[in-house]
Amino acid sequence: MKDKTNENKADPCLPGGLMPAEQWALPQTSVRRSLKDAIGHAFKQLQAGVSQAEEPFESMDELPELSASQQNRLAPEPDYSDQATAIACGLERARTEGSLSREVAFLVAPPFSGVQQALARFPEPGQSGSIESGGEEWAIILPPDTLSFDDHEANEWWDRQDLSRPWVIPELADFWLRRLSGLSLVKELFRRIANGDTGAGIVGCSSWCWRYWGHYLENAQMSPWTPGPMDAERLGAWFTYLASGSGKSTVIARMTGDGYYVLPLAETDENEKDKDSKKRKYSNFLRDLAATSRGNPGVALAIWQRSLRARPDDDTKLEDADEKTEKQSQTADCWVVPLERLSLPTMPQSKESVTGFVLHGLLLHNGLDMASLEVVTGVSTYELSLVLSRLKRAELVVWEQSDERWRVTPIGYPTVRRHLQSWGFPVDQF
Repeated sequence: MKDKTNENKADPCLPGGLMPAEQWALPQTSVRRSLKDAIGHAFKQLQAGVSQAEEPFESMDELPELSASQQNRLAPEPDYSDQATAIACGLERARTEGSLSREVAFLVAPPFSGVQQALARFPEPGQSGSIESGGEEWAIILPPDTLSFDDHEANEWWDRQDLSRPWVIPELADFWLRRLSGLSLVKELFRRIANGDTGAGIVGCSSWCWRYWGHYLENAQMSPWTPGPMDAERLGAWFTYLASGSGKSTVIARMTGDGYYVLPLAETDENEKDKDSKKRKYSNFLRDLAATSRGNPGVALAIWQRSLRARPDDDTKLEDADEKTEKQSQTADCWVVPLERLSLPTMPQSKESVTGFVLHGLLLHNGLDMASLEVVTGVSTYELSLVLSRLKRAELVVWEQSDERWRVTPIGYPTVRRHLQSWGFPVDQF
Protein backbone atom coordinates (compact mmCIF):
# COMPACT_ATOMS: atom_id res chain seq x y z
CA MET A 1 0.00 0.00 0.00
CA LYS A 2 1.25 3.43 -0.89
CA ASP A 3 2.21 5.47 2.14
CA LYS A 4 -0.03 8.52 2.14
CA THR A 5 1.47 10.13 5.23
CA ASN A 6 0.96 13.86 4.89
CA GLU A 7 4.04 14.94 6.79
CA ASN A 8 5.23 18.50 6.99
CA LYS A 9 8.53 18.52 8.83
CA ALA A 10 8.73 22.31 8.51
CA ASP A 11 5.73 22.63 10.83
CA PRO A 12 6.95 21.60 14.30
CA CYS A 13 3.55 22.08 15.97
CA LEU A 14 2.31 19.00 14.04
CA PRO A 15 5.54 17.02 13.47
CA GLY A 16 3.86 13.82 12.31
CA GLY A 17 1.60 15.51 9.77
CA LEU A 18 -1.65 13.75 8.88
CA MET A 19 -2.16 10.21 7.58
CA PRO A 20 -5.00 7.78 6.84
CA ALA A 21 -5.99 6.20 10.14
CA GLU A 22 -5.37 2.66 8.88
CA GLN A 23 -1.68 3.52 8.34
CA TRP A 24 -1.10 4.56 11.96
CA ALA A 25 1.42 2.38 13.82
CA LEU A 26 2.91 2.40 17.31
CA PRO A 27 6.30 4.08 17.70
CA GLN A 28 9.13 1.59 18.03
CA THR A 29 10.38 1.06 21.57
CA SER A 30 14.06 0.81 22.46
CA VAL A 31 13.75 -2.71 23.87
CA ARG A 32 12.60 -3.88 20.44
CA ARG A 33 15.46 -2.29 18.59
CA SER A 34 16.96 -4.64 16.04
CA LEU A 35 20.28 -6.28 16.88
CA LYS A 36 22.06 -4.23 14.25
CA ASP A 37 20.54 -1.01 15.55
CA ALA A 38 21.38 -1.93 19.14
CA ILE A 39 25.02 -2.68 18.30
CA GLY A 40 25.30 0.52 16.28
CA HIS A 41 23.81 2.58 19.10
CA ALA A 42 26.16 1.04 21.66
CA PHE A 43 29.14 1.61 19.40
CA LYS A 44 28.29 5.29 18.97
CA GLN A 45 27.94 5.70 22.73
CA LEU A 46 31.34 4.10 23.29
CA GLN A 47 32.87 6.38 20.68
CA ALA A 48 31.43 9.45 22.34
CA GLY A 49 33.92 11.13 24.59
CA VAL A 50 32.68 13.38 27.39
CA SER A 51 34.60 16.61 27.77
CA GLN A 52 35.46 18.04 31.18
CA ALA A 53 32.89 20.79 30.63
CA GLU A 54 30.08 18.23 30.31
CA GLU A 55 30.93 16.03 33.25
CA PRO A 56 28.61 17.56 35.87
CA PHE A 57 25.24 15.89 36.38
CA GLU A 58 22.68 16.01 39.12
CA SER A 59 21.15 13.64 41.64
CA MET A 60 17.37 13.53 41.36
CA ASP A 61 17.01 13.73 45.14
CA GLU A 62 18.59 17.18 45.14
CA LEU A 63 16.38 18.69 42.44
CA PRO A 64 12.81 19.97 42.88
CA GLU A 65 9.99 19.59 40.39
CA LEU A 66 9.42 22.56 38.11
CA SER A 67 7.55 25.53 39.53
CA ALA A 68 4.60 26.87 37.56
CA SER A 69 6.73 29.56 35.93
CA GLN A 70 9.51 27.09 35.12
CA GLN A 71 7.04 24.66 33.57
CA ASN A 72 5.50 27.47 31.53
CA ARG A 73 8.97 28.27 30.23
CA LEU A 74 10.39 24.77 29.66
CA ALA A 75 7.34 22.55 29.08
CA PRO A 76 4.33 24.77 28.29
CA GLU A 77 0.99 23.67 26.89
CA PRO A 78 0.79 23.95 23.09
CA ASP A 79 -0.81 26.80 21.18
CA TYR A 80 -3.80 25.06 19.60
CA SER A 81 -4.32 27.91 17.16
CA ASP A 82 -1.01 27.01 15.54
CA GLN A 83 -2.04 23.37 15.46
CA ALA A 84 -5.34 24.34 13.83
CA THR A 85 -3.46 26.07 11.03
CA ALA A 86 -1.18 23.03 10.61
CA ILE A 87 -4.21 20.71 10.39
CA ALA A 88 -5.82 23.00 7.83
CA CYS A 89 -2.65 22.92 5.74
CA GLY A 90 -2.45 19.14 6.00
CA LEU A 91 -6.05 18.61 4.93
CA GLU A 92 -5.75 21.03 2.04
CA ARG A 93 -2.58 19.29 0.88
CA ALA A 94 -4.29 15.89 1.06
CA ARG A 95 -7.23 17.21 -0.94
CA THR A 96 -4.94 18.75 -3.56
CA GLU A 97 -2.99 15.49 -3.90
CA GLY A 98 -6.22 13.54 -4.32
CA SER A 99 -5.78 11.53 -1.10
CA LEU A 100 -8.86 13.15 0.42
CA SER A 101 -11.80 12.97 -1.96
CA ARG A 102 -14.82 13.40 0.34
CA GLU A 103 -16.44 16.76 0.97
CA VAL A 104 -16.42 15.95 4.69
CA ALA A 105 -13.09 15.03 6.29
CA PHE A 106 -13.03 12.91 9.45
CA LEU A 107 -10.15 13.44 11.87
CA VAL A 108 -9.94 10.62 14.41
CA ALA A 109 -7.38 10.78 17.20
CA PRO A 110 -6.85 9.40 20.70
CA PRO A 111 -7.68 11.59 23.70
CA PHE A 112 -5.16 14.36 24.46
CA SER A 113 -3.96 14.63 20.86
CA GLY A 114 -5.15 18.25 20.73
CA VAL A 115 -7.38 17.74 17.69
CA GLN A 116 -10.56 18.83 19.48
CA GLN A 117 -8.94 22.00 20.84
CA ALA A 118 -7.41 22.78 17.45
CA LEU A 119 -10.66 22.34 15.51
CA ALA A 120 -12.42 24.65 17.98
CA ARG A 121 -9.94 27.33 16.82
CA PHE A 122 -10.10 26.47 13.14
CA PRO A 123 -8.65 29.19 10.86
CA GLU A 124 -11.04 31.37 8.95
CA PRO A 125 -10.89 31.73 5.16
CA GLY A 126 -8.12 34.06 4.08
CA GLN A 127 -5.85 33.13 6.97
CA SER A 128 -2.59 31.36 6.28
CA GLY A 129 -3.21 27.65 5.97
CA SER A 130 -6.99 27.82 5.78
CA ILE A 131 -8.77 25.27 3.59
CA GLU A 132 -10.33 26.64 0.43
CA SER A 133 -13.97 27.34 1.23
CA GLY A 134 -15.13 29.78 -1.40
CA GLY A 135 -14.45 32.75 0.86
CA GLU A 136 -16.98 31.71 3.49
CA GLU A 137 -16.30 31.55 7.22
CA TRP A 138 -16.16 28.10 8.80
CA ALA A 139 -19.04 27.56 11.23
CA ILE A 140 -18.37 25.70 14.49
CA ILE A 141 -21.26 23.28 15.16
CA LEU A 142 -21.87 22.80 18.89
CA PRO A 143 -24.06 20.09 20.47
CA PRO A 144 -27.51 20.88 21.90
CA ASP A 145 -28.07 21.09 25.65
CA THR A 146 -29.89 17.77 25.66
CA LEU A 147 -28.92 14.69 23.65
CA SER A 148 -32.20 12.75 23.94
CA PHE A 149 -33.85 12.82 20.50
CA ASP A 150 -36.00 10.51 18.47
CA ASP A 151 -35.23 10.21 14.75
CA HIS A 152 -37.74 12.90 13.75
CA GLU A 153 -36.41 15.37 16.34
CA ALA A 154 -32.82 14.67 15.28
CA ASN A 155 -33.75 15.37 11.66
CA GLU A 156 -35.35 18.68 12.64
CA TRP A 157 -32.33 19.70 14.74
CA TRP A 158 -29.92 19.13 11.86
CA ASP A 159 -32.26 21.01 9.52
CA ARG A 160 -31.70 24.06 11.73
CA GLN A 161 -27.92 23.78 11.32
CA ASP A 162 -26.60 25.36 8.13
CA LEU A 163 -24.41 22.59 6.72
CA SER A 164 -24.45 24.05 3.23
CA ARG A 165 -21.55 26.36 4.08
CA PRO A 166 -18.21 25.12 5.47
CA TRP A 167 -18.63 23.69 8.97
CA VAL A 168 -16.57 22.07 11.72
CA ILE A 169 -17.51 19.71 14.56
CA PRO A 170 -14.60 19.77 17.04
CA GLU A 171 -15.66 16.55 18.85
CA LEU A 172 -18.33 14.09 17.73
CA ALA A 173 -18.31 12.42 21.16
CA ASP A 174 -20.19 15.45 22.51
CA PHE A 175 -23.23 14.66 20.33
CA TRP A 176 -24.42 11.37 21.78
CA LEU A 177 -25.00 9.22 24.85
CA ARG A 178 -24.80 5.44 24.88
CA ARG A 179 -28.52 4.76 25.25
CA LEU A 180 -31.29 4.31 22.69
CA SER A 181 -32.55 7.91 22.78
CA GLY A 182 -29.01 9.30 22.68
CA LEU A 183 -27.93 7.90 19.30
CA SER A 184 -30.21 9.74 16.87
CA LEU A 185 -28.14 12.90 16.33
CA VAL A 186 -25.02 11.04 15.21
CA LYS A 187 -26.99 8.55 13.10
CA GLU A 188 -28.71 11.38 11.24
CA LEU A 189 -25.41 13.22 10.71
CA PHE A 190 -23.78 10.12 9.24
CA ARG A 191 -26.78 9.58 6.97
CA ARG A 192 -26.55 13.12 5.59
CA ILE A 193 -22.82 12.88 5.04
CA ALA A 194 -23.10 9.48 3.32
CA ASN A 195 -25.85 10.84 1.02
CA GLY A 196 -23.84 13.95 0.16
CA ASP A 197 -26.43 16.24 1.72
CA THR A 198 -23.90 18.60 3.32
CA GLY A 199 -21.29 21.05 2.14
CA ALA A 200 -17.61 20.92 3.00
CA GLY A 201 -17.06 19.95 6.61
CA ILE A 202 -14.60 18.57 9.13
CA VAL A 203 -15.57 16.18 11.93
CA GLY A 204 -13.19 15.63 14.83
CA CYS A 205 -13.76 12.44 16.76
CA SER A 206 -12.17 10.76 19.75
CA SER A 207 -10.75 7.34 18.87
CA TRP A 208 -12.92 5.73 21.56
CA CYS A 209 -16.09 7.29 20.14
CA TRP A 210 -14.99 6.21 16.67
CA ARG A 211 -14.42 2.64 17.89
CA TYR A 212 -18.10 2.50 18.86
CA TRP A 213 -19.55 4.16 15.77
CA GLY A 214 -17.22 2.39 13.36
CA HIS A 215 -18.82 -0.88 14.47
CA TYR A 216 -22.35 0.49 14.85
CA LEU A 217 -22.34 1.92 11.30
CA GLU A 218 -19.68 -0.22 9.67
CA ASN A 219 -21.06 0.43 6.17
CA ALA A 220 -20.53 4.19 6.45
CA GLN A 221 -16.88 3.93 5.29
CA MET A 222 -15.82 7.48 6.19
CA SER A 223 -12.05 6.83 5.70
CA PRO A 224 -10.77 8.94 8.61
CA TRP A 225 -7.39 10.63 8.86
CA THR A 226 -5.29 11.06 11.99
CA PRO A 227 -2.17 12.91 13.17
CA GLY A 228 0.97 10.82 12.76
CA PRO A 229 2.28 9.21 15.97
CA MET A 230 4.98 10.98 17.94
CA ASP A 231 8.20 8.98 17.72
CA ALA A 232 11.38 10.03 19.53
CA GLU A 233 12.53 12.49 16.89
CA ARG A 234 9.13 14.13 16.59
CA LEU A 235 8.78 14.41 20.37
CA GLY A 236 12.21 16.02 20.61
CA ALA A 237 11.38 18.51 17.86
CA TRP A 238 8.01 19.30 19.44
CA PHE A 239 9.37 19.73 23.00
CA THR A 240 12.08 22.01 21.63
CA TYR A 241 9.50 24.03 19.71
CA LEU A 242 7.31 24.43 22.81
CA ALA A 243 10.15 25.37 25.14
CA SER A 244 12.22 27.60 22.92
CA GLY A 245 9.65 30.07 21.69
CA SER A 246 8.90 28.56 18.28
CA GLY A 247 12.47 27.41 17.76
CA LYS A 248 14.18 30.70 18.52
CA SER A 249 16.69 29.15 20.92
CA THR A 250 18.23 25.84 21.92
CA VAL A 251 17.04 23.97 25.01
CA ILE A 252 19.40 21.67 26.89
CA ALA A 253 17.89 18.78 28.85
CA ARG A 254 20.01 16.05 30.43
CA MET A 255 19.30 12.94 32.44
CA THR A 256 19.73 12.92 36.20
CA GLY A 257 22.24 10.34 37.36
CA ASP A 258 24.35 9.86 34.23
CA GLY A 259 24.11 13.26 32.52
CA TYR A 260 23.19 11.80 29.10
CA TYR A 261 21.53 14.29 26.75
CA VAL A 262 17.85 14.31 25.86
CA LEU A 263 17.75 17.72 24.14
CA PRO A 264 18.87 19.17 21.81
CA LEU A 265 18.44 16.33 19.34
CA ALA A 266 21.67 15.20 17.77
CA GLU A 267 20.16 15.27 14.28
CA THR A 268 18.72 18.79 14.54
CA ASP A 269 21.34 20.58 16.62
CA GLU A 270 22.35 23.46 14.36
CA ASN A 271 24.04 25.53 17.06
CA GLU A 272 26.90 23.10 17.60
CA LYS A 273 29.48 21.81 15.17
CA ASP A 274 29.55 18.10 14.38
CA LYS A 275 32.75 17.80 16.38
CA ASP A 276 31.05 19.00 19.56
CA SER A 277 27.86 17.06 18.92
CA LYS A 278 29.76 13.79 18.62
CA LYS A 279 31.11 14.26 22.14
CA ARG A 280 27.66 13.95 23.62
CA LYS A 281 26.15 10.76 24.98
CA TYR A 282 22.44 10.56 24.28
CA SER A 283 19.76 8.89 26.36
CA ASN A 284 16.99 6.65 25.01
CA PHE A 285 14.47 8.60 27.11
CA LEU A 286 12.51 10.07 24.19
CA ARG A 287 12.26 6.72 22.45
CA ASP A 288 10.97 5.06 25.61
CA LEU A 289 8.60 7.99 26.23
CA ALA A 290 7.17 7.62 22.71
CA ALA A 291 6.48 3.95 23.42
CA THR A 292 5.04 4.57 26.90
CA SER A 293 2.70 7.27 25.58
CA ARG A 294 1.88 5.23 22.44
CA GLY A 295 2.88 8.24 20.36
CA ASN A 296 0.20 10.42 22.00
CA PRO A 297 1.46 14.03 22.27
CA GLY A 298 -0.71 15.08 25.23
CA VAL A 299 0.20 11.99 27.25
CA ALA A 300 3.89 12.39 26.38
CA LEU A 301 3.82 16.06 27.40
CA ALA A 302 2.19 15.24 30.76
CA ILE A 303 4.88 12.64 31.52
CA TRP A 304 7.59 14.99 30.26
CA GLN A 305 6.36 17.76 32.58
CA ARG A 306 6.48 15.39 35.55
CA SER A 307 9.94 14.11 34.65
CA LEU A 308 11.63 17.53 34.56
CA ARG A 309 13.66 18.89 37.45
CA ALA A 310 15.40 22.23 37.95
CA ARG A 311 17.60 23.90 40.52
CA PRO A 312 15.78 25.86 43.24
CA ASP A 313 17.25 29.15 42.00
CA ASP A 314 16.45 28.60 38.32
CA ASP A 315 13.66 31.20 38.36
CA THR A 316 16.24 33.89 39.06
CA LYS A 317 18.39 32.90 36.13
CA LEU A 318 18.22 34.58 32.77
CA GLU A 319 15.54 33.09 30.54
CA ASP A 320 16.92 34.38 27.25
CA ALA A 321 19.07 31.66 25.73
CA ASP A 322 21.32 34.26 24.09
CA GLU A 323 22.19 35.68 27.54
CA LYS A 324 22.96 32.42 29.34
CA THR A 325 26.28 32.21 31.08
CA GLU A 326 28.85 29.79 29.71
CA LYS A 327 28.49 27.64 32.84
CA GLN A 328 24.73 27.31 32.31
CA SER A 329 25.12 26.25 28.68
CA GLN A 330 27.63 23.61 29.75
CA THR A 331 25.22 22.01 32.23
CA ALA A 332 21.49 22.05 31.44
CA ASP A 333 18.33 24.13 31.39
CA CYS A 334 16.57 21.23 33.09
CA TRP A 335 17.20 17.67 34.24
CA VAL A 336 15.16 14.62 33.31
CA VAL A 337 14.20 11.77 35.66
CA PRO A 338 14.36 8.26 34.08
CA LEU A 339 10.93 6.81 33.36
CA GLU A 340 11.51 3.86 35.67
CA ARG A 341 12.03 6.24 38.59
CA LEU A 342 8.94 8.37 37.93
CA SER A 343 5.89 8.04 40.14
CA LEU A 344 3.07 7.54 37.62
CA PRO A 345 -0.59 6.76 38.41
CA THR A 346 -1.58 3.16 39.13
CA MET A 347 -5.01 1.56 39.22
CA PRO A 348 -6.46 1.20 42.75
CA GLN A 349 -7.87 -2.14 43.83
CA SER A 350 -11.62 -2.10 43.21
CA LYS A 351 -14.47 -3.90 41.48
CA GLU A 352 -13.19 -4.26 37.93
CA SER A 353 -16.65 -4.12 36.33
CA VAL A 354 -17.82 -0.91 38.03
CA THR A 355 -14.49 0.87 37.62
CA GLY A 356 -14.26 -0.31 34.02
CA PHE A 357 -17.77 0.89 33.14
CA VAL A 358 -16.99 4.31 34.62
CA LEU A 359 -13.66 4.75 32.84
CA HIS A 360 -14.93 3.33 29.55
CA GLY A 361 -17.95 5.64 29.67
CA LEU A 362 -15.75 8.69 30.26
CA LEU A 363 -13.56 7.82 27.28
CA LEU A 364 -16.47 6.99 24.96
CA HIS A 365 -18.08 10.38 25.57
CA ASN A 366 -15.07 12.68 25.98
CA GLY A 367 -15.98 13.15 29.65
CA LEU A 368 -19.37 13.23 31.38
CA ASP A 369 -21.16 14.96 34.22
CA MET A 370 -22.47 12.82 37.06
CA ALA A 371 -26.05 12.57 35.75
CA SER A 372 -24.97 11.47 32.26
CA LEU A 373 -22.42 9.05 33.69
CA GLU A 374 -25.17 7.40 35.72
CA VAL A 375 -27.30 7.06 32.58
CA VAL A 376 -24.63 5.42 30.40
CA THR A 377 -23.17 3.13 33.09
CA GLY A 378 -26.25 2.15 35.10
CA VAL A 379 -24.23 2.75 38.28
CA SER A 380 -25.94 4.67 41.09
CA THR A 381 -24.86 8.21 41.93
CA TYR A 382 -23.78 7.06 45.40
CA GLU A 383 -21.47 4.34 44.06
CA LEU A 384 -20.23 6.62 41.28
CA SER A 385 -19.14 9.22 43.83
CA LEU A 386 -17.11 6.62 45.71
CA VAL A 387 -15.47 5.25 42.56
CA LEU A 388 -14.68 8.68 41.15
CA SER A 389 -13.24 9.80 44.47
CA ARG A 390 -10.80 6.87 44.50
CA LEU A 391 -9.87 7.38 40.85
CA LYS A 392 -9.31 11.09 41.46
CA ARG A 393 -6.96 10.39 44.39
CA ALA A 394 -5.09 8.00 42.10
CA GLU A 395 -4.73 10.80 39.48
CA LEU A 396 -6.67 8.77 36.92
CA VAL A 397 -9.63 11.14 36.58
CA VAL A 398 -10.19 14.84 37.20
CA TRP A 399 -13.23 17.09 37.61
CA GLU A 400 -12.94 19.96 35.13
CA GLN A 401 -14.75 23.00 36.42
CA SER A 402 -14.74 24.72 33.01
CA ASP A 403 -17.41 22.42 31.56
CA GLU A 404 -18.38 20.51 34.72
CA ARG A 405 -17.31 17.08 33.52
CA TRP A 406 -15.29 14.19 34.81
CA ARG A 407 -12.46 13.18 32.49
CA VAL A 408 -9.57 10.74 32.41
CA THR A 409 -6.24 12.50 33.00
CA PRO A 410 -3.52 12.48 30.33
CA ILE A 411 -0.91 11.15 32.75
CA GLY A 412 -3.29 8.39 33.90
CA TYR A 413 -4.45 7.45 30.40
CA PRO A 414 -1.82 4.73 29.70
CA THR A 415 -2.81 2.89 32.90
CA VAL A 416 -6.53 3.32 32.19
CA ARG A 417 -6.24 2.01 28.64
CA ARG A 418 -4.09 -0.96 29.69
CA HIS A 419 -6.51 -2.00 32.42
CA LEU A 420 -9.60 -1.61 30.26
CA GLN A 421 -7.98 -3.88 27.69
CA SER A 422 -7.07 -6.46 30.33
CA TRP A 423 -10.65 -6.37 31.67
CA GLY A 424 -12.05 -7.19 28.23
CA PHE A 425 -13.44 -3.77 27.27
CA PRO A 426 -13.20 -2.78 23.58
CA VAL A 427 -10.33 -0.31 23.16
CA ASP A 428 -9.38 2.08 20.38
CA GLN A 429 -6.83 1.28 17.68
CA PHE A 430 -4.37 3.84 19.01
